[in-house]
Amino acid sequence: MSKRGASPPPSTEGTLIKRARSNSPAQNQIIISSGNDDRQKGLIRSVKRTSNLEAPIVSLSGSHSAEILSCRFDPTGQNIAACSADRSVSLWRTYPPNTNYGLLSSHHKAPILDLQWSLFSPLLYTVSADQMLSFTDVTTGQRTRKIRAHRGIINALDRTMAGGAGIELIATASDDGTVRVWEGGEDGSKSSVAVFELGCPATSVAWSADGQNLYIGALDNEIHVYDLRKGEQVYTLTGHTDTPTSLALSPNGAYLLSPSFSSHTVIHDVRPFSPSPTRIHRVLQGAPAGFENTLLKGAWSKDDGGQRVAVGGADRMVCVWDVDSGRVLYKLPGHRGTVTCVDFHPKEPIILTGSKDGTMLLGELDPGV
Repeated sequence: MSKRGASPPPSTEGTLIKRARSNSPAQNQIIISSGNDDRQKGLIRSVKRTSNLEAPIVSLSGSHSAEILSCRFDPTGQNIAACSADRSVSLWRTYPPNTNYGLLSSHHKAPILDLQWSLFSPLLYTVSADQMLSFTDVTTGQRTRKIRAHRGIINALDRTMAGGAGIELIATASDDGTVRVWEGGEDGSKSSVAVFELGCPATSVAWSADGQNLYIGALDNEIHVYDLRKGEQVYTLTGHTDTPTSLALSPNGAYLLSPSFSSHTVIHDVRPFSPSPTRIHRVLQGAPAGFENTLLKGAWSKDDGGQRVAVGGADRMVCVWDVDSGRVLYKLPGHRGTVTCVDFHPKEPIILTGSKDGTMLLGELDPGV
């Protein structure tokens, strides 16, 4: 019986080598299925992270017992405010631990239809079906001013800084057929600065970039443009076959986004000299308005300079388009009711959505080009 030969030298091809620990932050997050049985848990996929959120999708729920009608990031992107048909306003942290640090209950006597953060002070402006415009200090939660602004339901508001004067101006649009302009801040007058008579209910309002013009969406399917200095209408934007539900100005002030009850979302060119005689830049489809006649609110992306727009729909999804091509980039699911409002984070590729199911969702998008 022969003696066994010596074993061959170990090969380095299959050797297990310990990798040095890297101090660089992980770009991917591993997602594990959340089954109750440990044996059923397994790796699903790896997701590239693009923001500082705790997870790629974060649900903000438990504050409201009725549909959310508007939700917005504050100018810094650190806080979120939402208003609801349950007459309350909720305040949230954008980043972990995403606490609901404030709930202003019974803030109005009727559903709160829209809100805006002040551009320079810790104030929150809200308008309601009770015909009131309220100013709330978010540091104390106390209402500082309350104005009976209209004789009908107030559908929308917007704010701007008056050029050179350092005064914040607020515009409110109402079912009484008027748009009124008010002084912001805690020391403003209770009487309006300007009044514009449309002759039909106004559903939406937005300021121009320089604060000199007002864009007003109305029940006559047109967007009326008023000059604040002249106090008169200068032109109208046509192209809708049904009522515009909201207005949003692009970050560069050149384009105006307006969804409508016809399920068509129109982007108008509002530069002083438009190459198109109709001023229609794009007509986008993909967000159905539904039969409930909800005033759906759209938004522009801000981290990439307005390359994308988003509008929620009655199909319980959010549609995100590329502005230059008009192509649908995302159809984002997750809600159990009509998505009523959308907003983009001012600095990161994060989208915020509010719905009739009473919840909000924060979601990451791929960063813009």
